[in-house]
Amino acid sequence: MPQLLPGKPEFIAATVQRIVAPNSGPMTGPGTNCYLLGKKRLALLDPGPDLPVHIEALIRVIEANGGELIDVLVTHTHRDHSPAAAVIAEHFGARLTGRMPPSLPHQDQTFRPDHQPTDGEWLALGDVRLQAVYTPRHASNHVCYWLESEGLLFTGDHVMQGSTVVIPPPDGDMSAYIASLKKVMALHPPQIAPGHGSVIEDTEKYLERLLRHRLQREARVYDRLHSLGQVTIAELLPHAYADVPENLLPVAEYSLLAHLLKLAADGRALLKDDRWEAL
Repeated sequence: MPQLLPGKPEFIAATVQRIVAPNSGPMTGPGTNCYLLGKKRLALLDPGPDLPVHIEALIRVIEANGGELIDVLVTHTHRDHSPAAAVIAEHFGARLTGRMPPSLPHQDQTFRPDHQPTDGEWLALGDVRLQAVYTPRHASNHVCYWLESEGLLFTGDHVMQGSTVVIPPPDGDMSAYIASLKKVMALHPPQIAPGHGSVIEDTEKYLERLLRHRLQREARVYDRLHSLGQVTIAELLPHAYADVPENLLPVAEYSLLAHLLKLAADGRALLKDDRWEAL
């Protein structure tokens, strides 16, 4: 797997350059992928965090490509994807595209779009034309973008390379996420440009594996819940996620809650006095 270096632009297609933000970590992998689209009239997708060294790197790359930034757009408003958007848009006088952030913690409240794309809408952004594909609910305002001319689907945090994404209630919803994952599968994208990690090429097998993992995890959660009886989430967590490193269990707890809420909506689990049981 190629090493992804922060601040260094790399062409992944004729009209797409990837610039990785310097925010690597357990939840962000090598860092957030920012994508510069076009040749002369440019668009920037998922500008990433508002870090001075990162903002400076993005400005250098944009200016090295002619400096005519027309549009800045985001897949969603988690703080590793969108806070740089307002800064970059103001610097270049660019238009902001994306959906409004929900009024919840961990959302970037600085993001105020000039345009909110609808599902299936075609967007003329500088030199490129993208189709918005609404894909909740890693976040309720998550949108993927289809670049038909390059056969690339930009998936933000809906699909990441190398790992599954966290589904954090109340904004995250496992039922909606699985439905959105099937929606992306039906598009049959030749390549996926994720929000974190390298370009995914064997997309059909990769997406099938992601869906299978989610359904297997749901089955495991239900099995452990059934065998343990009435339990709190904290008691269930190490059994349902025994394959996850201990330091990541606090994060896995979000997805466990999302699975339990889906099971409850499906009539297969019940919450009573902070304890869950299988039905």
